[in-house]
Amino acid sequence: MSTSRNDDAATTRQERFERGLAVLTSVDGEAGQRVIDSLADIHPELAHQVVAWGFGEIYSRPGLPPRDRQLVTLGMLTALGGCEPQLEVHLNAALNVGLTPTEITEALLHSAGYCGFPKALNATFVAKKVFGERGLLPTDSAA
Repeated sequence: MSTSRNDDAATTRQERFERGLAVLTSVDGEAGQRVIDSLADIHPELAHQVVAWGFGEIYSRPGLPPRDRQLVTLGMLTALGGCEPQLEVHLNAALNVGLTPTEITEALLHSAGYCGFPKALNATFVAKKVFGERGLLPTDSAA
């Protein structure tokens, strides 16, 4: 019998949730909890799966550091389009795990070549909102 984290029969549903919640809290802080709380009255099972599977099983894997996972997530959400609420949460998470506004905006610029300017612009405007809320907008407009 395998003893890997993902195949451990001793890991219970609650343990996966608790592991995921610890990861979610460390990355997203209050924003992640607000997403989970907002699902409580309509779909608590979706909230559970986001935490237990999304963060407890996938995000917590050792193959990529959190800052790299957030870069991938920002690129995917930008490419998908229409995910601005989730993009806002993950922009905050990207800052929380050490990405700088310059690194984030560079990644969003890079995405324009792969998913188009409209999606890159939409993502950049969400970043502008998040940076503004966190006092991270540049004070001059020099490029």
